[in-house]
Amino acid sequence: MLTENDLRELLDYKGKNPVLSVYLNIEPSEGSTETHKLRLRSMLKEAEMPKDAQVIERYFDHEFDWIGRSVAVFSCAPEAWFRVYSLAIPIRSRLRIGNRPHVKPLVDILDAFGGYGVALVDKQGARLFHFHLGKLIEQEGVLGESVRRTKRGGGSQAAGRRGGVAGQTNYVDEVAERNAREAAEFAARFFSEKNVRRIVIGGTEDNIGYFRSQLPKAWQSLVIGTFSMSMTASHDEILDRAMQIGLEAELRREAKLIEMVITSAAKGRGGVVRLEDTLKAVQEGRVQTLLIREGLRIPGQHCPHCGYVTSTPMQACPACGHIVEQTPDLVEMAVKQTLKSGGDVEILHNDLELADYEHIGGLLRY
Repeated sequence: MLTENDLRELLDYKGKNPVLSVYLNIEPSEGSTETHKLRLRSMLKEAEMPKDAQVIERYFDHEFDWIGRSVAVFSCAPEAWFRVYSLAIPIRSRLRIGNRPHVKPLVDILDAFGGYGVALVDKQGARLFHFHLGKLIEQEGVLGESVRRTKRGGGSQAAGRRGGVAGQTNYVDEVAERNAREAAEFAARFFSEKNVRRIVIGGTEDNIGYFRSQLPKAWQSLVIGTFSMSMTASHDEILDRAMQIGLEAELRREAKLIEMVITSAAKGRGGVVRLEDTLKAVQEGRVQTLLIREGLRIPGQHCPHCGYVTSTPMQACPACGHIVEQTPDLVEMAVKQTLKSGGDVEILHNDLELADYEHIGGLLRY
């Protein structure tokens, strides 16, 4: 299971030899195991890194279980460094060679599919789920006192009552409310222990509303959506609905971030757009949230001495005078630098508003 710590290790790794990064889609609907192996061999042949190709092919032939929907592999054979992550989320097949692992696709899926908490609630309790990258990690349940409505003779003659004894309705409501409070307290502990970043709640409208109101305000702010579903729903049904709600919420959030960046940049404070200005802000450590279009890749120059980067062709670094080197992807470098400086990276899936600004920008710390 890919974690933030795994991503941090990949970001920190820099060998003396090139690193081969391979992302392979292994969706069963896209072909058989042999079909995926053929695609992998074709990709590795193009890389022209025979030692790494041998290590990777041996792993897929003898160790990989072919469970999941995609897989990420990182190899630096001369230094005996090898990492592999099986993923329940489909990723487009691609291959990259560089002095560091190519992590942009992993940043994307961690941002979009990492740390989901789901609560399925009724009047008696809740089923709680922790999903990470499209996979069920853990589930728990809490069950309160049974809620029963008892019809007794004579109740209909009491003022304000129909078909029940005086106090019966109040009792039922009190039990349901107590159950909801206990379920919300239990859920808050569960979400905290699992480091949940997004919450989705399922059930009837009334049950969802009361359960949500009982959550601490910090957790209420993480609720990204609700849905109607039976307490007996399967894991797959719950996951599919939660992921759908999550993607819709992610697109809305992306749109707000883009608007904030463009507006802040236009006012000359708090935001930056376009490649060169954004790269400069990243290098200075001023970018809190970097926004880039999914798949954006721009070649350029990099100074190995001071870290200066630019898309403008030049021989020597304008900052320190050192000879610059070619880099195949300035965006990848910006992603790594932003994460290393404690910032966040947002991979955009619908960035029409940012298209006029070279599909890149950022919110600034200062």
